This record gives sequence, structure tokens and C-alpha cells, in this order.
Amino acid sequence: MLRLTNLADYAVVVMAAAARCPAGPLSAAVVATRTSIPAPTVAKVMGLLTRAGLLASSRGVAGGFRLARTPAAISVADIVEAVEGPIALTNCQHGEVSACALEGSCAVRPHWGPINLAVRAALAAVTLADLAGPVMARHVDVLEGAA
Repeated sequence: MLRLTNLADYAVVVMAAAARCPAGPLSAAVVATRTSIPAPTVAKVMGLLTRAGLLASSRGVAGGFRLARTPAAISVADIVEAVEGPIALTNCQHGEVSACALEGSCAVRPHWGPINLAVRAALAAVTLADLAGPVMARHVDVLEGAA
């Protein structure tokens, strides 16, 4: 099974919560209450998302976090990459030396690039606006057509 890490999953949930509250800055404590994610984890995720430029933060009594861009301008791929780095299904595609014993002679390695691009494109096609709104019927239709 291919799965996102808990941190990436939490980041998507936190961003959707922020998108549903456009009125003003949110504190990590409020987001933790609304999402049932532990407050220390929310604070960590919000820090990562702020460093990635997806959230903006302000200090002071009226401070907190808000989206740095409109929900339609933020994709699930942006969120996942903010906490996990580049989207790749195998270690050998990060451009780093991996611990794979087959790396030097692997005939499949060159083919992972297009696969990774397709996965990233699928995540990039879903925006935060999609996640913050009603159930994504258009995406469900696409997936059902592929089955």
C-alpha cells in the first residue's frame, strides 16, 4: 500500500481547516480543536507550512496563521511537498545517492521519473479549494472512469 505519512496527511487537514476560515488568523490551538490533531503536531505542521510559503503568520494579540495564497492557488502537491520534500515513489529519484543495492544496474530506474510526474500531476490537480468545499464529485468521476 502506498500511503502519505501522518505529517503530510495532517498538513492537508490543517490547510483545509485554514481554508474554511477565511475571516482572519487562526491559532494553532484553534486548529487543533477543530481538527482533533494534537496541538504540538499542529504547531509543527503550521511552522513547516509557513516556511514553505503556504501559510503566513503574524504575531501579537490578533496574530495567528492565515493562507498565504487563495485556496484555488494551493494544490495538494504543494502541501505534501512542503512537509515531505519532492514527490517520488522511490529513493533513487530524489537526485541523492540512495541505499538501493540495484541503483547502479537497475533497468527500471529511468522509468520512475514519468511515474513520479504522473503522481505529482494527480496531486497538483486537486486544490485546497476542492478540499475545503463539498465532496469532490469531479475527481470521483475521474477515478471511477479509471476503474
